[in-house]
Amino acid sequence: MALSLRRNKGPSKFEQAADGSMTLIEHVRELRSRLFVASLGIVVGLIVGFVISKWAFDLLKAPYCVLPSSLNPNTGSCEFITLAVTDQLMLRLKIALWVGLLVGSPVWLYQLWAFVAPGLHRHERKWAYVFVAIAVPLFSAGVILAYFVIGHSLRFIMESGVLGEPTKLEVTSYVGFVMNMLLLFGAAFEFPLLLLMLNFTGVVTGRRLLSWWRAVVFLAFVFAAIATPDPGPFGMTLLAACISALYFVAVGVAMINDRRKGRGKEIYADLSDDEISTLEEERVPVAASDPIAAPTPVEAPAPVEAPRPIERRFDDMT
Repeated sequence: MALSLRRNKGPSKFEQAADGSMTLIEHVRELRSRLFVASLGIVVGLIVGFVISKWAFDLLKAPYCVLPSSLNPNTGSCEFITLAVTDQLMLRLKIALWVGLLVGSPVWLYQLWAFVAPGLHRHERKWAYVFVAIAVPLFSAGVILAYFVIGHSLRFIMESGVLGEPTKLEVTSYVGFVMNMLLLFGAAFEFPLLLLMLNFTGVVTGRRLLSWWRAVVFLAFVFAAIATPDPGPFGMTLLAACISALYFVAVGVAMINDRRKGRGKEIYADLSDDEISTLEEERVPVAASDPIAAPTPVEAPAPVEAPRPIERRFDDMT
């Protein structure tokens, strides 16, 4: 009798969640464990962010420190204005939290994906990998572009003010302005990815997306004018131009996908909605119907038994 040294392992949690054999309590326990691991990743990222928060702040203040008014004439160092005693500490904790979420993103994003992925089909998981691989470079490109736009925006805003010359800025408002610009440009660069998702799922075609180009360009400038914290024309125009350019790139990719899948070549694709069908009309003569049989009588229902008296319906216990 041959002995097998291989341990008989049961199905993994992923397989149990995918085939529906996992119970509700097991789903809740899995969610609890994954939330715990994701929290540990964020805490570790927060510690790392607190350590490198000063380096991150030096990176954020670089566009401001280029302005001559930010420098101390005696020491030549870049200076800000603080209005409260706890502003510096709270700002460091806020920067540490942002950096911690970024550093810990591989952990908590993986835990989120591991909990959601068993409910998706194989092809859906494949496309999710593709879209995530595209979303990260797009968001990074938007952040990098916004970082270079901030310097021009600061110079225009401060030189066009009522004082007529650049002045020192309050540190919390400045960091908030920079973070809003970075997040806005990064999120705006995800717009073509949304269009590609609609096209790859078959909701809209590339031709339909192209027919919306006037409205998209107009809405891009309106969105940039409203959402951009920079009131100057440079940041608004650059953001709207980038959104429009990415829109046309997404339309091109959508048309290539439509051609690959053969969309637009259906049998009625070239026909107008008002055109009469070319199908030949077949006239079939109507003959006399078959005779209808006489209905069969329905049996009378059985009599219903009379209910027992109320004192006989229950025993002594009930």
